[in-house]
Amino acid sequence: MYCCVFATALRGVEAVPVQVETDVRDGLPGFVMVGYVSAQAREAQDRVRTALRNLGIAIPPKHITVNMAPGDIRKDGTRYDLPIAATILQAIGKIPEKALESTIIVGELHLEGSVGGVNGVLPTVIAAREAGLKRCVVPAVNYAEAAAVRGIEITAVRSLEELIGWCKGKPLSVPEIRDDRAEKYTVDFKDIRGQKAVKRAAVIAASGFHNLLLSGSPGTGKSMTAERIPTIMPDLTEEEQLEITKIYSVMGMLPDGISLLQTRPYRSPHHTITASALCGGGMYPRPGEVTLAHRGVLFLDEFPEMRPGTVEMLRQPMEDRCITISRSGGAMVFPASFLLVAAQNPCPCGYFGYDRSKCSCTPRQILDYSARISQALLDRFDIRCDVPPASYEELADLQTGEEWSSAEMRAQVLLANERQKDRYRNMTILFNSELKAADIRRCCEMTEEAERTIRAAYQAFGLSARGYHHVIKVARTIADLEDADRIAESHVSEALLCRCTDVRDRKEGMI
Repeated sequence: MYCCVFATALRGVEAVPVQVETDVRDGLPGFVMVGYVSAQAREAQDRVRTALRNLGIAIPPKHITVNMAPGDIRKDGTRYDLPIAATILQAIGKIPEKALESTIIVGELHLEGSVGGVNGVLPTVIAAREAGLKRCVVPAVNYAEAAAVRGIEITAVRSLEELIGWCKGKPLSVPEIRDDRAEKYTVDFKDIRGQKAVKRAAVIAASGFHNLLLSGSPGTGKSMTAERIPTIMPDLTEEEQLEITKIYSVMGMLPDGISLLQTRPYRSPHHTITASALCGGGMYPRPGEVTLAHRGVLFLDEFPEMRPGTVEMLRQPMEDRCITISRSGGAMVFPASFLLVAAQNPCPCGYFGYDRSKCSCTPRQILDYSARISQALLDRFDIRCDVPPASYEELADLQTGEEWSSAEMRAQVLLANERQKDRYRNMTILFNSELKAADIRRCCEMTEEAERTIRAAYQAFGLSARGYHHVIKVARTIADLEDADRIAESHVSEALLCRCTDVRDRKEGMI
């Protein structure tokens, strides 16, 4: 007897519908799986046989053929256990013939018959809805993420027995969903003493999603600043929540019971990270840190200490907000719209420009160290901010009311964010940094004084075309923070100051 149900295969962060076809007929007893099936997925036949036997269901001594179509898509993982078991049960009459029509099934089988969770359930449900299917059967531990998708029926099963009972009309209980909004941030900008200029740079960066480079000696608060930037960023939109949750679902990093991730990601990999771990890769490409930081913050400490080949791979995702990984089997595009915050010391010892008595580096060492970050990559940072050591008075002052807290800074960011939402309501843009060159003139109207200032700066600082556009985008964000419709001269001046502050500007005074 021939039976068929739907499952899905994962390609990048998307799911592709797959037909699981099973044919049970007389002949030499055997179990054959075809359709570009990996060794891991092929193990399903042993798990299914054992699970059915432990439930007291005997598979007749017949020839079983399982085909997964289309045959040109790789089938990997344990997600096919449950659909294979379902088709076999349907073929031997344990499940009614029409019970699984227009249904996608995913799940891993344990040997005693219970159903375990799998990765990528959220994109699976989205793919089912887009394919016009009516329902999804998912493991109970994955119910929360599946329930985030509207317009399709979700059934959660804990065991193969529950699936059989449901197919015969028996109702199932609905698992509990945990609210991610209860998880608050445990850090606050008020923990950082002084550093008003750095906090101002963080507000501008968070408001417009501008990349930020922090330069300073050790212990000045660069890492603390980066860690607190997510606390002042706007809330995620529903579309952003789906994008982020889908990524973490595919990677198996979604907490149990969470429907949608509602806080922006913060990723801080070690500077020894490899290129494939940072940008994604492998024989069968998987997302890297730039994708895990999508719609959030990617913090790279000790930036010049990273491998040159690895750090230069950031150029394309910083510009295009996605990354393409190509292999012989095809190319996969992963989302990578992140706010990059990088931190560096001014020299190998870390004290050049701040305490000459402590700096033991030669002029050549200082120049070589700063040259580890190419000008092409440096040009992609909208804001470059020096982080000087705090004074004793700032550190000893206990009057926290004078410090900017995350709540106060976030109020400024939200004001700018509301202006951007209103300006880009008919566009696919969320933040000023996403503006294309063709949109800048229309969305970034400047006063005559501002035009003269940026014209003079273009020649004086030797800005590239990219640098010119980035200055205007930052100026647009600063104007939004001041609730201004047009970019004024003061906005352009501050944007230029944000861009042109760099440790390399101090190299003339080191010899």
